Amino acid sequence: MNRTELLELIANGENSRVEFKRDDAHPDSLAKEMSALLNLEGGVILLGVDDDGRIAGLTRSREEAEEWVMNVARQNLQPTIIPVWSSVAMDDGKIVGIVELPADSPGKPYKARRGNSWVTFIRVGSTSREATREEEGRLYQAARLVRYEIKPVPDTGFESLDMDRVENYFRDILKRQVPARADVEGWRRLLLNSDLLVAADDGVRASVAGLLLFGENPNRRLPQAGVTAVAFPGTQKEYNIIDDERIRGPLVSIISGRGRAFDKGVIDRAVDFMKRNMGSVAWLEGGRRRRKKAFPVDAVREAVVNAVAHRDYVREGTDIELSLYADRLEVISPGRLPNGVTVEKMKEGVVRVARNELLKEILRDYGYIEHYGMGVRNRIIESMRAHNGTDPDLVEEEDRFIVRLWKERRQP
Repeated sequence: MNRTELLELIANGENSRVEFKRDDAHPDSLAKEMSALLNLEGGVILLGVDDDGRIAGLTRSREEAEEWVMNVARQNLQPTIIPVWSSVAMDDGKIVGIVELPADSPGKPYKARRGNSWVTFIRVGSTSREATREEEGRLYQAARLVRYEIKPVPDTGFESLDMDRVENYFRDILKRQVPARADVEGWRRLLLNSDLLVAADDGVRASVAGLLLFGENPNRRLPQAGVTAVAFPGTQKEYNIIDDERIRGPLVSIISGRGRAFDKGVIDRAVDFMKRNMGSVAWLEGGRRRRKKAFPVDAVREAVVNAVAHRDYVREGTDIELSLYADRLEVISPGRLPNGVTVEKMKEGVVRVARNELLKEILRDYGYIEHYGMGVRNRIIESMRAHNGTDPDLVEEEDRFIVRLWKERRQP
């Protein structure tokens, strides 16, 4: 863009594709405008121009302004984007930065960071505002986005599911009438209606959720579907280990009529790994030696179930990590928290958002997940406080979420 074109843009004022902004604005404010423009038809943000069109110029050097813009686009937008940057010098020496955002970006809806939350913004005339639920839904629909968990998995089908587990779920967990085992078409209709099978261009395929929950060999097509569990003797990762297991297979166990699990799935096997390796703590009480498990099993199970239910399965080749140390347990789930979910909301038990809704609902049918989103507060936080007076660490990092349980109180 040359000086003449820039001056013409400024003279025409802000509109649905042009935004004026000072470069000393808060990063969240710039991210909001980027999100709104990207969610419409792209556009241009002119840095160093006041709302009334007066050219104030950049307050930073060109290089510093460019670096700031790129950092905002990387850290304050989901998904991240690399805008086109340029700058133009005016006759009086003032510099205007130009941030160009493409019209055909494939990542809609773009979300901007607002404090600890991620919010979808849209452009209405010359202003940007938060999208309503319906507007955000239309953005998803326009982008032809489908929930990953109900996408078809190539080279799978009805035969890819473990029918013992499937039948156990519908007959014994849901208590409903099921087709005869030989009635393949009846089962196919039921599984299609339940999104465990999905219609694809090349036939009927197992969905991601169907394969994760009930697959004969989920990792053949979904290598990220599993848990890597390791017990270390000390407080850091090292080559010397006590026990390790790569836990593979369907997520759920077969449940007997009496509620006992057999032919165990990934969740129960991961909890079993912890139970045999966590050890115990002992203390004297009135002259008698008392002993209990190092962690409450309810807290361990909840941490594992949350990781399995809410991890980002789009991240291929990355297992859930279950690491047991001399002083703590860490459960590491790939991917950031789903949109709108924060650590504080989890602590308060007010989380209603799920990345993998179908997985969550079926795990709830089995009793792995509490109703009303209270699991973290009740089963992890309150259980740990009652067990040993410690508070767990809930840590969101760039590309993962960590639940850290402590064996005993730490010295301040």
